[in-house]
Amino acid sequence: MEIKPCGSRPSVKASPDYFTGSVRQDPIMDAPQPARMRSVSVTFEPGARTAWHTHPLGQTLIITSGSGLAQVWGEPICEIRAGDVVWFPPGEKHWHGAGVATAMTHIAIQEALDGKAVDWMEPVTDSQYRGE
Repeated sequence: MEIKPCGSRPSVKASPDYFTGSVRQDPIMDAPQPARMRSVSVTFEPGARTAWHTHPLGQTLIITSGSGLAQVWGEPICEIRAGDVVWFPPGEKHWHGAGVATAMTHIAIQEALDGKAVDWMEPVTDSQYRGE
């Protein structure tokens, strides 16, 4: 057993290479091999979002506070709220983030395949974010 005491791991400002706006990441778990599970709590300020991306083994989001938006490539934008659980199947191109006027925090859970849990793509443009 390994216990990670609350506050023992520092928050990280998310990379502008993969996120638009103000985003903070708080690590939860990066399980050692042979386990593949990784999880992080991510807080998006209003208007902040991920770039388009996929996950080789899928991703689960648990929305813990606020409300935000999520979209799968070629599909309409969906509103997500505290208490919602979202599943993106392996390889599904998507993005997620805060609402235009609301912050949102979620726990992201994904498994790594050969050490890689995400494939980052192009940024979500402002017009894509607004659904134009």
